[in-house]
Amino acid sequence: MESIRLSFQAVMPIFILMLLGYFIKKTKLADKKSLNVINKLIFKIFLPVLLFYNIYSTKTSDVFDVWLVVYTVVGILFIFVLGYFSVMLLTKDNAKRGVMLQGFFRANYAILGVPLVNYICGDKTSGLASLMVVVVIPMFNVLAVIALERFRKGNSKLDILKLLKGVITNPLIIGCIIGLLFFVLDIKLPAIIEKSVKDVASIATPLAIIVLGSVFEFSDIKGYFRENVIVVVSRLVIVPLIIIPVAVWLGFTGEALACLLVIFATPIAVSSLAMTQQMDGDEVLATQVIVISSAVCLVTLFLWIFVLNFMGLF
Repeated sequence: MESIRLSFQAVMPIFILMLLGYFIKKTKLADKKSLNVINKLIFKIFLPVLLFYNIYSTKTSDVFDVWLVVYTVVGILFIFVLGYFSVMLLTKDNAKRGVMLQGFFRANYAILGVPLVNYICGDKTSGLASLMVVVVIPMFNVLAVIALERFRKGNSKLDILKLLKGVITNPLIIGCIIGLLFFVLDIKLPAIIEKSVKDVASIATPLAIIVLGSVFEFSDIKGYFRENVIVVVSRLVIVPLIIIPVAVWLGFTGEALACLLVIFATPIAVSSLAMTQQMDGDEVLATQVIVISSAVCLVTLFLWIFVLNFMGLF
């Protein structure tokens, strides 16, 4: 019962904000042009500030787990490579390839990471989930830019220079890099500026989810049924089935295992829509896989938490 409550509390607020966005569109409180402008602001200002603040505000700790970091990095890279070759076989549409590849590896860690680990582990948490932000968020964003740039609509070949430029100039990557510099060098902002940055960061997630809800159309699902099934099943079932049992075999338990579960078994990142729209990916597919994976996750995440908890690993 606790696992159901935990999963529900983690994911349901996302749906409420999506419904608000859907309501705004249906009642025409904002037209498509206005929503596109808002989405551009999310991508170029709000999300970069959020990523910066997530990393900047991470507290150092003596419990930093080197092996957890190594396993996480190797795991994400393995899923990325596996996903890359899979999408090459599954579809010939580059706009879909980039979105599908992003969906395989990019979890909603920025939103669900720390809260979900805290829910799972309760008073046994030590701050490890917060420290993993420094590793996971930059890595997800760099790989997402590579995926979307490599499979940009109309792009038929790999252009290394263009790819590097896309990574370096991406606002989300810039936000991560600046955040990492402040984190590593232990630079502190003046209290007034830090408060302003925190306020801007707090806007990013709800605004991104509201825009996501405004873009979603039920009528579009039929045309993307195959892609939705592939991405959602891969993200929520196949990927954790690959990563989690190996992690258990290697001896990860407690908070470390909870971090891995959130990284590899949660729905696709809400922020992936803004990046997809700005980098010529298939935004309809991107919207659907986020919404559907968030819904299906209520079942799959409950099952993962229940099984691992039953085995005494949390």
